Amino acid sequence: MIRDLKKVRNIGISAHIDSGKTTLTERILFYTDRIHKINEVRGKDGTGAIMDSMELERERGITIASAATYCEWDKHNINIIDTPGHVDFTVEVERSLRVLDGVVLILCSVSGVQSQSITVDQQMKRYKVPCIAYVNKCDRSGANPVKVSGQLRDKLGHNSIMLQLPIGLEDKHEGIIDLVSMKANYFEGENGENVVIKDIPAEMMEDAEMAREEMIDAVSLFSEDLTDAILEEKEITEELIMQAVRTGTIERQMTPVFLGSAYKNKAVQPLMDAVINYLPSPLDIENEAIDLDNNEEAVILESNFDKPTVALAFKLEDGQYGQLTYIRVYQGCIYKGDTLINSRDGKKMKAGRLIRMHSAQTEEVEAIPAGHIGAMFGVDCASGDTFVSPQINYAMLSMHIMEPVISLSIVPKDNKAQINMSKALNRFTKEDPTFRTYMDHETGDTIIQGMGELHLEVYVERMKREYDAEVETGQPRVAYRETITRKALFNYTHKKQTGGAGQFGRVAGFIEPCEEEFEFTNKITGGRIPTQYIPACEKGFQGCMNKGPKLEFPVTGIKVTIDDGAFHAVDSSEMAFQSAARGAFLEAYVKAKPVIKEPIMKVVIETPNEFQGGCMGLINQRRGIIQGSQEEGVMSVIESQVPLSDMFGFSTVLRSATQGKAQFTMEFSTYKKVPQSIAEEIARKKQEEKNNN
Repeated sequence: MIRDLKKVRNIGISAHIDSGKTTLTERILFYTDRIHKINEVRGKDGTGAIMDSMELERERGITIASAATYCEWDKHNINIIDTPGHVDFTVEVERSLRVLDGVVLILCSVSGVQSQSITVDQQMKRYKVPCIAYVNKCDRSGANPVKVSGQLRDKLGHNSIMLQLPIGLEDKHEGIIDLVSMKANYFEGENGENVVIKDIPAEMMEDAEMAREEMIDAVSLFSEDLTDAILEEKEITEELIMQAVRTGTIERQMTPVFLGSAYKNKAVQPLMDAVINYLPSPLDIENEAIDLDNNEEAVILESNFDKPTVALAFKLEDGQYGQLTYIRVYQGCIYKGDTLINSRDGKKMKAGRLIRMHSAQTEEVEAIPAGHIGAMFGVDCASGDTFVSPQINYAMLSMHIMEPVISLSIVPKDNKAQINMSKALNRFTKEDPTFRTYMDHETGDTIIQGMGELHLEVYVERMKREYDAEVETGQPRVAYRETITRKALFNYTHKKQTGGAGQFGRVAGFIEPCEEEFEFTNKITGGRIPTQYIPACEKGFQGCMNKGPKLEFPVTGIKVTIDDGAFHAVDSSEMAFQSAARGAFLEAYVKAKPVIKEPIMKVVIETPNEFQGGCMGLINQRRGIIQGSQEEGVMSVIESQVPLSDMFGFSTVLRSATQGKAQFTMEFSTYKKVPQSIAEEIARKKQEEKNNN
């Protein structure tokens, strides 16, 4: 691995579904000699793309798990992570962005900025990841990269600046004009591997000069030297422009826009040059950890090989040789045989086999230095754990994990399936923090929870294929919540007298709605409840949040304040106060007018214009609220909010209503109160379930 970190790039490729992420990655690997034959995502020979190593991915033509690889370009070492576009696998994007230094955001030159592009952009903002944009599919009918660059500015708030112009569009797309060097680039040879640089066609010269002037004007904000050169009318060199663009990009103040067609092998090589020229190396990025021995104070990590090691496990996979842990090393260097500490549980571990990934293939290495991404075999840990040298106790801030919104009961067909199913669930929950599983004690069913129908469907399918676990699935269930709508007082005394010491505890105060999931405030004065029993009171109240008294859904959005109470010198105990808190909660909850809340999804439908009215009708039938609709050429984009409970089976209905031409994306938006008639229906179903059990 290259030790000069200036020559290392850790980049991700992110975009909306079907923008061409995996196709672009295949081209990059081909041009950097990592593969010697280009495979298509939906290959005619059934092979599928190298980066889609899972059989399911190849069949469906979508990326499910982020895949890591590395390549070399112009003496630089580039680690690439190809991420999924489907919102159901959003944690894959989340965990990749957590460890990357830069991102190539791909946009389709016809569809432009779509709903999932917005989600990816929010994730990039969360981790402050700089990005460059690549407007792909310039060969398609209706391609308009200038419009897409405008959408980047208007919809995502990026300071987008085009560094290239297309030479022809749609079926006449031949190459690009580089506005920095003012040369035309054409891509010849069977797979576009020969970059031919020529003069700009005479008929495009005027447009190119105007665009270059606009571009220089915009990037001069990031370089005093460039501004001086403009004012003094000196020669404006390529180096001056590139330095200004690099500064603006790394500071996330601008997004340079490149364009081409990955599928037609056009303009991928200039994009690789842009990755090296404009995206940050590990030395350009500031990474923080917290010092667990020093009040969790922030510590700036240095990409220095001789400092104590700090590395983050960001993804787990079950390989043929045991668990494979993907890691990003932020400081120090991990050598084969090193002893490391997992800062989450303080356990020691030895770094055994260290490898570099190339999708599903591996390559052994002796060490993984700071600034690099690699993997270790045979380490028992969870996603998001920090590994450190024994002399320090740091932890990296972990990833933002969304709460699951949908659940499904699964029943194994026989005993063999039962054993294999539990193995599969054990692995999947370790790998994916948004996939959860638990046992429903009342029904005895195993329940799996996730981010959407597709998410759970893929895991059930993987159980069958990878673990030979045949399971039957029940009806999908929505993750309802309970909450209160008004303030209510409680004053509850818990008394129990048996032989010997009894139990006594009194708590008084009130509960009220709040924004947080749960808040606890102690306003006890004069020692009415001794300090040592306050945590027991909090624990008692918090224990009631798992199952609401109304319909046994988890409770959220409650603030508990205790301001009075009483204790007994002999009979009071932690257990007594926990019981008193539970009684107090039940007493106040009924008076606080509890209601049921349901998950509301943000649903974006992209449909040909002629089906726009029909699609809006489908949303209205499902208690949806249309928030906006706009026509973009021949397509309409309808944005709406729809309750999750009404979205089951929507993809089939949408396909049949639009002759299979529309597609939709769905992601969790918020929780809202359920209308009275639906709340009664939910209560009735809950009662029926109880009676049946």
